[in-house]
Amino acid sequence: MNPIQLPLGVRLRDDATFANYYPGANAAALGYVERLCEAEAGWAESLIYLWGHNGVGRSHLLQAACLRFEQRGELAVYLPFSQVDDFNPSLLDNLERCELVCLDDLECVVGRKDWEEALFHLFNRLRDSGRKLLLAANSSPRELAVKLPDLKSRLTLALVFQLQGLSDEDKLRALQLRASRRGLHLSDEVGRFILTRGERSMNSLFDLLERLDHASLQAQRKLTIPFLKETLGW
Repeated sequence: MNPIQLPLGVRLRDDATFANYYPGANAAALGYVERLCEAEAGWAESLIYLWGHNGVGRSHLLQAACLRFEQRGELAVYLPFSQVDDFNPSLLDNLERCELVCLDDLECVVGRKDWEEALFHLFNRLRDSGRKLLLAANSSPRELAVKLPDLKSRLTLALVFQLQGLSDEDKLRALQLRASRRGLHLSDEVGRFILTRGERSMNSLFDLLERLDHASLQAQRKLTIPFLKETLGW
């Protein structure tokens, strides 16, 4: 049997876990993705399509599912198509050997005949072998620029969830959740100060929190507004 050839440089983020995901309005999507990770989930629950603009947590949920499988010692794969431009559709060969396949940034390969045919055949192999498939893109299946009718038909079989961006209050709670898991106390006052001064995307906010975590540990100081001003030059 041929080995699975995966691109170098594709790694799961250690912090992309279900416990680290603040759902906001996306609780239903989170629940169904977690259910997909359960052994008894059938095929009808084992094909999920998540869509929404950048920063709503699509990649986080796909990676969290992969981490859950890996923690159980099961083979799972995460492929972000935005990072594999130099590879060809043979990348999908033999992926039915994985218990879970997560394909991110689907919009980057649809519309290309070779990729669409490879995706269609992968769908069939995963279904026939009882595997699980998580998909993510920046638009709904109906709006995705798929040309192959058979592939379009397969996408209609998925459970589809549109992921919503977090409100400012949700962003505050998400920051506090991530801070608490780092052993930090982030007060409402300091959290709102970050939201008014920092970049708005959750990835940027989490990167900022990581920077503050290191600075706080090094200086042995709590997260206060004066400390943030001193550390970040605000």
